[in-house]
Amino acid sequence: MNVRVKFLGGAESVTGSKYLLEIDDFKLLIDCGLFQGLKELRLRNWDSFPVDPGSIDAIIITHAHIDHSGYLPLLVKEGFSGPVYCTSATASLLEILLKDAAKLQEEEAEFAKKKGYSKHDPPKPLFTVKDADQALTLLNSVEYENLISINPTIQATFSDAGHILGSSIVSLDIFGSIQKKTIVFSGDLGRYDQPLLYDPASIKKADVLFVESTYGDRLNQEESPANKLAEIVNQAFEQQGCLLIPSFAVGRTQLLLYYFHHLLEKKLIPDCKIYIDSPMAINATYLHKKHRKDHKLSVGKNEHASIFDDSHFQYYKSQESSTNLNNIDKGAIIISASGMCTGGRILHHLFHRLPRTNDTLLFVGYQAIGSRGRKILEGDETSRIFGLEVPVKCRIRHLDGLSAHADQAELMRWVSQINPPPKYTFVVHGEPESSTTFAKKINSSLAWPNVLVPQYLESIELFRGI
Repeated sequence: MNVRVKFLGGAESVTGSKYLLEIDDFKLLIDCGLFQGLKELRLRNWDSFPVDPGSIDAIIITHAHIDHSGYLPLLVKEGFSGPVYCTSATASLLEILLKDAAKLQEEEAEFAKKKGYSKHDPPKPLFTVKDADQALTLLNSVEYENLISINPTIQATFSDAGHILGSSIVSLDIFGSIQKKTIVFSGDLGRYDQPLLYDPASIKKADVLFVESTYGDRLNQEESPANKLAEIVNQAFEQQGCLLIPSFAVGRTQLLLYYFHHLLEKKLIPDCKIYIDSPMAINATYLHKKHRKDHKLSVGKNEHASIFDDSHFQYYKSQESSTNLNNIDKGAIIISASGMCTGGRILHHLFHRLPRTNDTLLFVGYQAIGSRGRKILEGDETSRIFGLEVPVKCRIRHLDGLSAHADQAELMRWVSQINPPPKYTFVVHGEPESSTTFAKKINSSLAWPNVLVPQYLESIELFRGI
């Protein structure tokens, strides 16, 4: 049996994760993400897929974030029809995220048609809600630590990655005619000792390891996120303004609500309303109630108790209620999506609040190179929204401590548990500097052989004649 891997995304980039394993004639795709951020990356979504989608036999999704799952509707549209394996909570989230991504694609195409700024005539979405619905019919839900058979020679185990609800580390056992080999995909790894999610599961054995490196070149701040968040809220209110937070709908929003609930209970911030203005975030919050065993917030509580029912939290689903938030001048916190300010309702809020000197814009998550959020964070004086250059006059703040990604020390803690060293270690899902720095750290600290930073579309033989 021969095994090869082709890097179709998530190499030299934090987005577009797709790793194609060719196990003899069987093609297994690990993750199926959209490219985001820089225009040159986003344009890859429109390119012909490097492999015939109809030739792929099965797909595994490590978690529901769009940079790991968002290409699935397009792949199905282009001919993929095999099974898609993911955890139960991931399947629930995909029903929300894929439909929302499709709806945004359709709305943006319609808006471009109205305004006449698209290069396509007529403007078209990358995929539609119908495509997303078709993709969802292919999902096969699995539970953590349950061994499943992908085919007679491949078994998979999903372990908790601690990144978002349902996120997983995937271990593949490949049974050759001579020996068994284990290939491990870290997915995106969460942090240790967090209030919402459990620690990333310990993995002891990997003949080949794919490990993410989003924060492979940095350490997260040690200061308490709660204290820093309280400081930012109090300063924003002292300016007689509102605090606007672009937040990832899944994971980050729920973690913010946990901290705001705590700060309000302890009276560390003024009594105020917190508006969650994101239908996707609201639905994802409901799923945290449904999948109670996959996070810590239900421990010791009855089956109905939830911090998400705090009376300070106002959940806004309708467009009309969202628009009404423009009339609030001070003393409120608005959480909206998307987290990198690339689309969704946050654009409407940015359009109205970026020019307001009394308001504060707080970034609480990673901002990919080329994203609107990254440009604002790096000091752009204007931001192009709805075809107009909007002046950035509000105060800009950034809070690192809420990251859902393990930092370099936590990544090292996780990989160090693997013994003996893998034959190959591929450092993926990171910007070039981050991946290279983390690869060097593994080399200097563990002296592992063949620690590689793969290139986009590179193909490597992992095993021959096993």
